[in-house]
Amino acid sequence: FQSTTSLHAVQNGLTSLPKGLSPFEKSLSKSLDLQGTFRTLAATALDRALQDNLLKCEIEFPPLAGGDQSKSQFDDYDNISELNANRDFCVQLAPLLQTKFRPNKDIWFILPDDKECELAKTEWKGQRYQSSCRFTSIRAALTAVLDSSTSSSSGGGTEQKGQMALAWGSTLASTLDKLQGGDGILADSSTLDDLSVNDNDSPRLHLVCQPGNGGPVEDWINTKQLHVSAGGTVPTCIVNGALDKVRDGYYPGIFFPALAATTSFYQEFQAVFFLKPLVDKGLYGWVYRVYPEPWQVILQTATTVERGGQSEVKVEDTVALVSETRPSYQEAVQALIQAAS
Repeated sequence: FQSTTSLHAVQNGLTSLPKGLSPFEKSLSKSLDLQGTFRTLAATALDRALQDNLLKCEIEFPPLAGGDQSKSQFDDYDNISELNANRDFCVQLAPLLQTKFRPNKDIWFILPDDKECELAKTEWKGQRYQSSCRFTSIRAALTAVLDSSTSSSSGGGTEQKGQMALAWGSTLASTLDKLQGGDGILADSSTLDDLSVNDNDSPRLHLVCQPGNGGPVEDWINTKQLHVSAGGTVPTCIVNGALDKVRDGYYPGIFFPALAATTSFYQEFQAVFFLKPLVDKGLYGWVYRVYPEPWQVILQTATTVERGGQSEVKVEDTVALVSETRPSYQEAVQALIQAAS
């Protein structure tokens, strides 16, 4: 396989697509560490966004692309594989941010639940990873922040304490566990890092891994509550949280009113690293952004060429659209059509 990039991307100073992303290059993608490339781009973009004082950031990319088990959106995979891949991405992302954060260990790496946190610490025992962030869960992080805000206001005033949204499934399981003599947490909570919060040791980044997507919608609700309860001044970066589902009304507000109330909050998130496939009208491409660059819509086309008596597939990336704002789905598809004509 041979991959080339339109000169337009280079001439305009825009980051080109990583090699091996195309479904036409599946054998190539299996030999590449695409996730490592994504992390490098995401870490640089996130660091710049934080320098620019962005408080609501998102990172989205294909979590299973690259490596021996590379999968695209056309392949079958389960939610556990997706969550594990996103977890591994975040664990390895945190050390890349160590120049800014590691001295105070003030990255909170927030997984959907306590059990996932326990598994993460079991899988990633290296000092490089466990010293670069605090491993925790949405439940534990929100509890710590709510307890801290209650303590700080206990000396007077009538500040109302926020509340945690509870998923009915986890509530039932927790209740049954308590009836059997457990603590209701359903995991070894001792594996979670200490989240003591005070004026001299406050978190500077909430790195939230895959909230809501494939799990209870309450994860999205509690992630908003965490950001708000922390005063709205602690940056939150959500990794593969499928925020478009919340922003675009995938869940009808009449049935999910509490989730619908978070829509405006998630509409304020800035994509710092965004890479999403686009397939329509027989065309294939990507919606792409690396902060602080503008958005790109990139068309990928494949042609077969003869080289040395053998056939090779040549993939060309053509920048179909450059926009300061995220293009709508219809705008992106139209850009692919025009670039292909």
